[in-house]
Amino acid sequence: MPTSTELLLGRCSIAGVWLFQGFWCKVLGRVPRHAQVIKASPLFGPRGAHVFLVALGWFETLLAVLVLSGAYSKPTAIVQIVLLLAMNTGGIVWARNIMPDPAGMLFHNFAFAVLIWICA
Repeated sequence: MPTSTELLLGRCSIAGVWLFQGFWCKVLGRVPRHAQVIKASPLFGPRGAHVFLVALGWFETLLAVLVLSGAYSKPTAIVQIVLLLAMNTGGIVWARNIMPDPAGMLFHNFAFAVLIWICA
């Protein structure tokens, strides 16, 4: 079982990833590849893809706040892991050619999911 300091460090790390990926990359649009991946999906047109991308970014930002708060830790962990699975699956199915290293992405996200679960 992690100590309270280790748990806080883990939660800060997880929240930092969601804040970076959600707010910086998607809401502020600082990483254009994220928009390209969403646009590659047959589920959205160009406008719908942008709206979805920003909404997803805000949702990821909310996850950062929830993780930091420690509230609802198990349900929040499940939501995070399901979201990672959905985003990774969609990216590989529809935008594999846009991703520089799909295998590396999966490896990193597996390690991230393990950290999420441990800190829950």
